Amino acid sequence: MKINKELQNKAIAAELGSRFKQYRIDYPMTRTELAEKSMVSVGTIARFENGSDIGLINLIKLLKALELEEKLDLLIPDPQERPSYYVENNTPKKRARKRRQNDNDWKWGDEK
Repeated sequence: MKINKELQNKAIAAELGSRFKQYRIDYPMTRTELAEKSMVSVGTIARFENGSDIGLINLIKLLKALELEEKLDLLIPDPQERPSYYVENNTPKKRARKRRQNDNDWKWGDEK
């Protein structure tokens, strides 16, 4: 299944868990072996493979154990590696601000 914006959060979690399980099996590694290597419990691994939430740190530990940690760079790419970073002489922004709405209904007092 392709992950896209139309999928619900639970469907995405189930797909990620399913993909992870297939990587683990192809590695090949049992849940017990993975638990020993990653220091994550077998129950947590089972929950993740079934699409439940396990927490970010546990996910990182599991990905490292299967040598998939470099794939995390695809999740949130480095903003300094974007082409627009080099074209525009940007300095990293410190905060996000709401965009101002352009109020085109404003009129001078004598206009109707």
